Amino acid sequence: MSATWKLTLEVQSTSSENTSSLKAAMITDCEIINNEKSFSIEIIEHKAKDLRAMWNTRIRGLIAVDSLMIVLDGLDHSEDSSTSNV
Repeated sequence: MSATWKLTLEVQSTSSENTSSLKAAMITDCEIINNEKSFSIEIIEHKAKDLRAMWNTRIRGLIAVDSLMIVLDGLDHSEDSSTSNV
């Protein structure tokens, strides 16, 4: 008898655009389950250590994309403020 490990993560960002960006970043790595204002991913593995590794990979990907969006949002705001001072 072998156990199956399953983890479900629901993701929703600060805006629908950011949520869509996070979803797009995950589309090649795993199956996406669309929800109304969010999306979910499921990770199913036969070994707990494999589940942990897959979880770490997915979370690191989400963190990287989220960090990039924060930087890009900051650039957009700084461009707005610099043009309004002219």
